[in-house]
Amino acid sequence: MGVDKSELVVPLVGALQASISVLITIFFGVLTAQFNLLSTGAAREVSRACVRMFLPALLIYKLGTNLDKETGVRYVPILVWSISYTLISLGISAIACRIFKLPNWVKLAVTFNNTTSLPLLLIQSLSTTGVLDAIIPPGDDASKALDRAESYFLINAMVSNSLTFALGPRLLRPSDEDAPDEENKEGEESDGEGQESIERGPDGIVHEETSLLPQRAVRPINRVERRGYKRTTKWLQSLPPWAQQLLDFLYQFANAPLLGTLVGAVIGLTPPLHRLFFNDSNDGGYFNAWLTTAIKNVGELFATTQIIVVGVKLSQSLRKMKAGEESGTISKKSMSFVFLMRFFFWPAVSIPLIYALATKTTLLSSDPMLWFAMMLMSSGPSAMILVALTDVTGSPEEEKMVIAKFLTISYAITPLICFAVVGSLKATEAAVPR
Repeated sequence: MGVDKSELVVPLVGALQASISVLITIFFGVLTAQFNLLSTGAAREVSRACVRMFLPALLIYKLGTNLDKETGVRYVPILVWSISYTLISLGISAIACRIFKLPNWVKLAVTFNNTTSLPLLLIQSLSTTGVLDAIIPPGDDASKALDRAESYFLINAMVSNSLTFALGPRLLRPSDEDAPDEENKEGEESDGEGQESIERGPDGIVHEETSLLPQRAVRPINRVERRGYKRTTKWLQSLPPWAQQLLDFLYQFANAPLLGTLVGAVIGLTPPLHRLFFNDSNDGGYFNAWLTTAIKNVGELFATTQIIVVGVKLSQSLRKMKAGEESGTISKKSMSFVFLMRFFFWPAVSIPLIYALATKTTLLSSDPMLWFAMMLMSSGPSAMILVALTDVTGSPEEEKMVIAKFLTISYAITPLICFAVVGSLKATEAAVPR
């Protein structure tokens, strides 16, 4: 039995258009840097704001909207799948690096893909092209279905971000927007020594970092902070070494996206709070018109802004590469292995696996958007964390240039994800009961 070519051409063209739109958005970020509209420091600050403010706000809104006592169970498979494919990727890449003598950065390029801004922007573009209409069940509201898809990807992003923190600095480090600032480190050290906090500048002059609170309020607050820091440090030092290591490991999970996830879950799973935040004003939703709307507006800044920052970072890396006399060469084995894993291996594994789980078991809910999202979660280009890693670990300039080249090529071939999109779309359509 033959297959109508239009059944493949239409979604393929739609997916290709969506992926190209993401690539064009990255190009706008490159132009932003080329025309000096965003400096290196400003791009880092914007990226930090994306991760610490915009993404948590988006998680609060999306999860709070879609999560309740009836729908909360559908998020459990995402947590399991996100942790599983990340750890499997790490294991495969570690073995490959040892066998084929690949550089260490290949482990990170294989293990961590772009799980935040890229999937969200791709979903938005796919909804515009209309290719997702085929997997939206009859009678289901299209906008609500897309909201659910975004919430699924956000849960995956939260898991990936948390694992990035938890796996330790020897293997990887959090992106530069999540790394502690040097000035914050210095402030913590001075607090730990118990010195009197300086409410004014060193010369007694008020500057931009001076607290706006009165001196009478600032001094007691600083004393309480120092006492709490001393007592906590003393308590930690009294614990056995294994307990200290365990607490240190658990502390790595305390990041802004995870906190946003917890807040969104609490709001969604608590009926009175869910009603206050998301019902109509006439139906008890007294926070909806002002607080919820504000959180939504802040969260919607994340996807496009973060993609713009990706373009800025790529442009900065290319500038460094151009300025260097020796830019290094990318190993064909390394590039081929990463691209094979990111764009072909994981789609070939995840699509039939999720299809089987959706059709042969009851482990997944009956939401086709969940199946489609889970099929795509493990695909896509490597995360920009590689850029930060080279800065944090003090890698040689030649290695930085090689990684800059790799990321540029990786995002340039992002339209390859259209094949994974089409495969996921057709598999999801086939899994929907007729």
